[in-house]
Amino acid sequence: MADLKTRFMGIEVKNPLVVGACNLSQNPETLVQLEKAGASAIVYKSLFEEQIQYERIQMNESLHEFDERHAEMTSIHPNLEHGGPKEYLLELEKARETLSIPLIASLNAVYKETWVEYAQLIQDTGVDGIELNFYAVPKDAGTDAAAIENQQLDILRAVRKVVSIPVGVKLGPFYSNPVYVVSEMDKIGVNGFVLFNRLFQPDIDVDDQKHVFPFFLSREGDYRLSLRFTGMLYDHVKASICGNTGIYSGKDVARMILAGADCVQVVSALYKNKPAHIKTMLSELEQWMESKSYSSIGDFRGKLSKASISDPFAYSRAQYVDILMKPEEIIKKYPVI
Repeated sequence: MADLKTRFMGIEVKNPLVVGACNLSQNPETLVQLEKAGASAIVYKSLFEEQIQYERIQMNESLHEFDERHAEMTSIHPNLEHGGPKEYLLELEKARETLSIPLIASLNAVYKETWVEYAQLIQDTGVDGIELNFYAVPKDAGTDAAAIENQQLDILRAVRKVVSIPVGVKLGPFYSNPVYVVSEMDKIGVNGFVLFNRLFQPDIDVDDQKHVFPFFLSREGDYRLSLRFTGMLYDHVKASICGNTGIYSGKDVARMILAGADCVQVVSALYKNKPAHIKTMLSELEQWMESKSYSSIGDFRGKLSKASISDPFAYSRAQYVDILMKPEEIIKKYPVI
């Protein structure tokens, strides 16, 4: 039987299949199902500071909606404070008690101070690591790319100073040079990188002429952007690399490892095919490894990375030009009607 052991955020795990942050982890029964199906680690649903702030505002408005309706009545409710992240932290502790495999917390904060505060509180729950979600949604033309990157690097340094458990970073794909950003974060001491964060995008309902926010799952084949940068980063950073987005089969896992990934995160495949699909993917990976006479993940990890191949253009745009130079192959596969 093939040895599937590998690493996620520097943590040794029994196989490369990690469950990414999602609502599935909120249900204790589903957590057990994911572990029994073979998941090597689980990233718990993210703590969003923006959601806490929004709930705090809603609570404050509800408590003071009828204030000062009478000269002798300034308020009908006592002064109450929102619980902040306490509910999330309690659920995280319960999840940690439920599982025997590594449990990683996921954090989305807004301010440097709260990144640090929440990271410390999360560490105290006993989780095995923290995944920081770094991305930026452009809101105006007044902030340049360097300012955004420097702010994230500053936050990472601050968190790294106060947290002793492994710290991973899940990045969005929209950097001018993701390889540079990852390299700079790697110098700070990140234990692992997840490539890439899948961001929700707005849509427009043309019939009702309004914005809608559909829940789009990834599709098979969406792993290619992650694969490209995984292949470029292999042997370039000390931290482990985790591929994300569009991982649906055991062969998809093999592709990412061949490019240089230590492991992968799966979410959409589990929504579509249920937790038991993890067992199927692991079986497919083992069958593929046996067919290629690989006894362990290390036997083929990075075999097709930029650092290991002779073709200098495999991960560059020149490959795209090469494809355009062979239009007959495109027409053969996609005939014009």
